[in-house]
Amino acid sequence: MMASDSLPVAAQVPAASAAEETLLACPDCDLLQRLPPLPPHHAASCARCQAPLCRHKPDSLERTLALALAAAILLLIANVVPMLGLSVAGREAFTTVLGGVVEMWREGSQVVAMLVLFAAVIAPALEIVCLLLVVLAVRHPPAPHWVATLLHGYEFVREWSMIEIMLLGVLVALIKIAELATVIPGLALFVLGSLVFLLAAMAAAFDPRVAWQRIEWAAGRGPDGIAGGRG
Repeated sequence: MMASDSLPVAAQVPAASAAEETLLACPDCDLLQRLPPLPPHHAASCARCQAPLCRHKPDSLERTLALALAAAILLLIANVVPMLGLSVAGREAFTTVLGGVVEMWREGSQVVAMLVLFAAVIAPALEIVCLLLVVLAVRHPPAPHWVATLLHGYEFVREWSMIEIMLLGVLVALIKIAELATVIPGLALFVLGSLVFLLAAMAAAFDPRVAWQRIEWAAGRGPDGIAGGRG
């Protein structure tokens, strides 16, 4: 295995020749290899196919916790304050994200309403909650074994969190109705825009390897002194 900035290269090793916590299988070619200690901000790549394996993220848990708390606050604000307003003939009307979902449901677009509710509200909320619980649990190892389930759940809901897609649809709709009414951007529109970048920063700061290594079953040691768990 090789890492950036001319870090030492580690050769392929048998599964039983090194401690399990130092072994890592390449996600692209499945080569089992030993992970060398990485200095901060350095990355390791596969010795066979050069695919990126991992990057050392200093203070990963602290950064992730701070970003997740900030994201939770922004998500709460985005769903309780108006997102858009329309002004026609001197009359104004405002709606929130959840208000828009309710209106789509009433207009007969139940499928679209449920998709928007899940992708723009439920999935981001679950993403933040899962990561918060994981970070809080692994800060004092060994973490309970159910943290592994949350880690898998986090990866699943992260793929369905699509706030940016909703914002793109809103912007397209605004362009189409701009000639018919005066559009009044609400606070939630700007908050959701900030939340998109905050969620990306939260995912980039999180190092799942740190969490896996601190789970209770991963921290247990067998009679041979080898640490078990996921690398």
